[in-house]
Amino acid sequence: MELKEAVAVVTGANRGLGRHLAAQLLERGAKVYAAARSPESVDLPGVVPLRLDVTDADSIRDASRIASDATLLVNNAGVSTGTSLVAGGPETVRLEMEVNFFGPLAVTRAFAPVIERNGGGAVLNVLSVLSWLHPAALGAYAASKAAAWAQTNAVRGELASRGIAVTALHVGYMDTDMAAGVPADQKADPAEVAAQALSGIETGQPEVLADPLTRSVKQALAGPPQEA
Repeated sequence: MELKEAVAVVTGANRGLGRHLAAQLLERGAKVYAAARSPESVDLPGVVPLRLDVTDADSIRDASRIASDATLLVNNAGVSTGTSLVAGGPETVRLEMEVNFFGPLAVTRAFAPVIERNGGGAVLNVLSVLSWLHPAALGAYAASKAAAWAQTNAVRGELASRGIAVTALHVGYMDTDMAAGVPADQKADPAEVAAQALSGIETGQPEVLADPLTRSVKQALAGPPQEA
């Protein structure tokens, strides 16, 4: 997909990876709707702030009407609460599934007809190395991202005939607020991750594996389950 003159909707675009994705899309010549629950928190010059809460059906519907010229959807918004599956609170486990699985699905369902009407385009789903690596302490997050990986693969097959390509971005820790407590030498540069993701969209890649850890974990999937 050619990103120059594309019209992109980026969820969670007010900070972290989402902000880098929005900024680099602008640099590549795209029009960008920077979506966030609080659009006033979007401070990136040149974007169109857009209210979008991925857990709010009315918000999603309104956003799809406003961004009616969209040709690219970036499902970046997410949450990580550090919740385990057995000992963790069920309401927090449910929150992670609502934001990380049902949220991107709802936004994709709303924008797929928009993108199709505009001649086709692409969807990027921001996933994680924890789609495949499932540490006990992050069980809720890992389960939601594993489910989102399955969603991405199924949606890719479903949307192909409608002229919409689907790319999955898998990455480990990045230097963002979500990984603030992780040592710096274990974190990827989100600007570099964003660049890899956008290049993957341009070349029609089904998956982008953005760091060495992610690539090694993907290669090990045929082995026994890893404990962490």
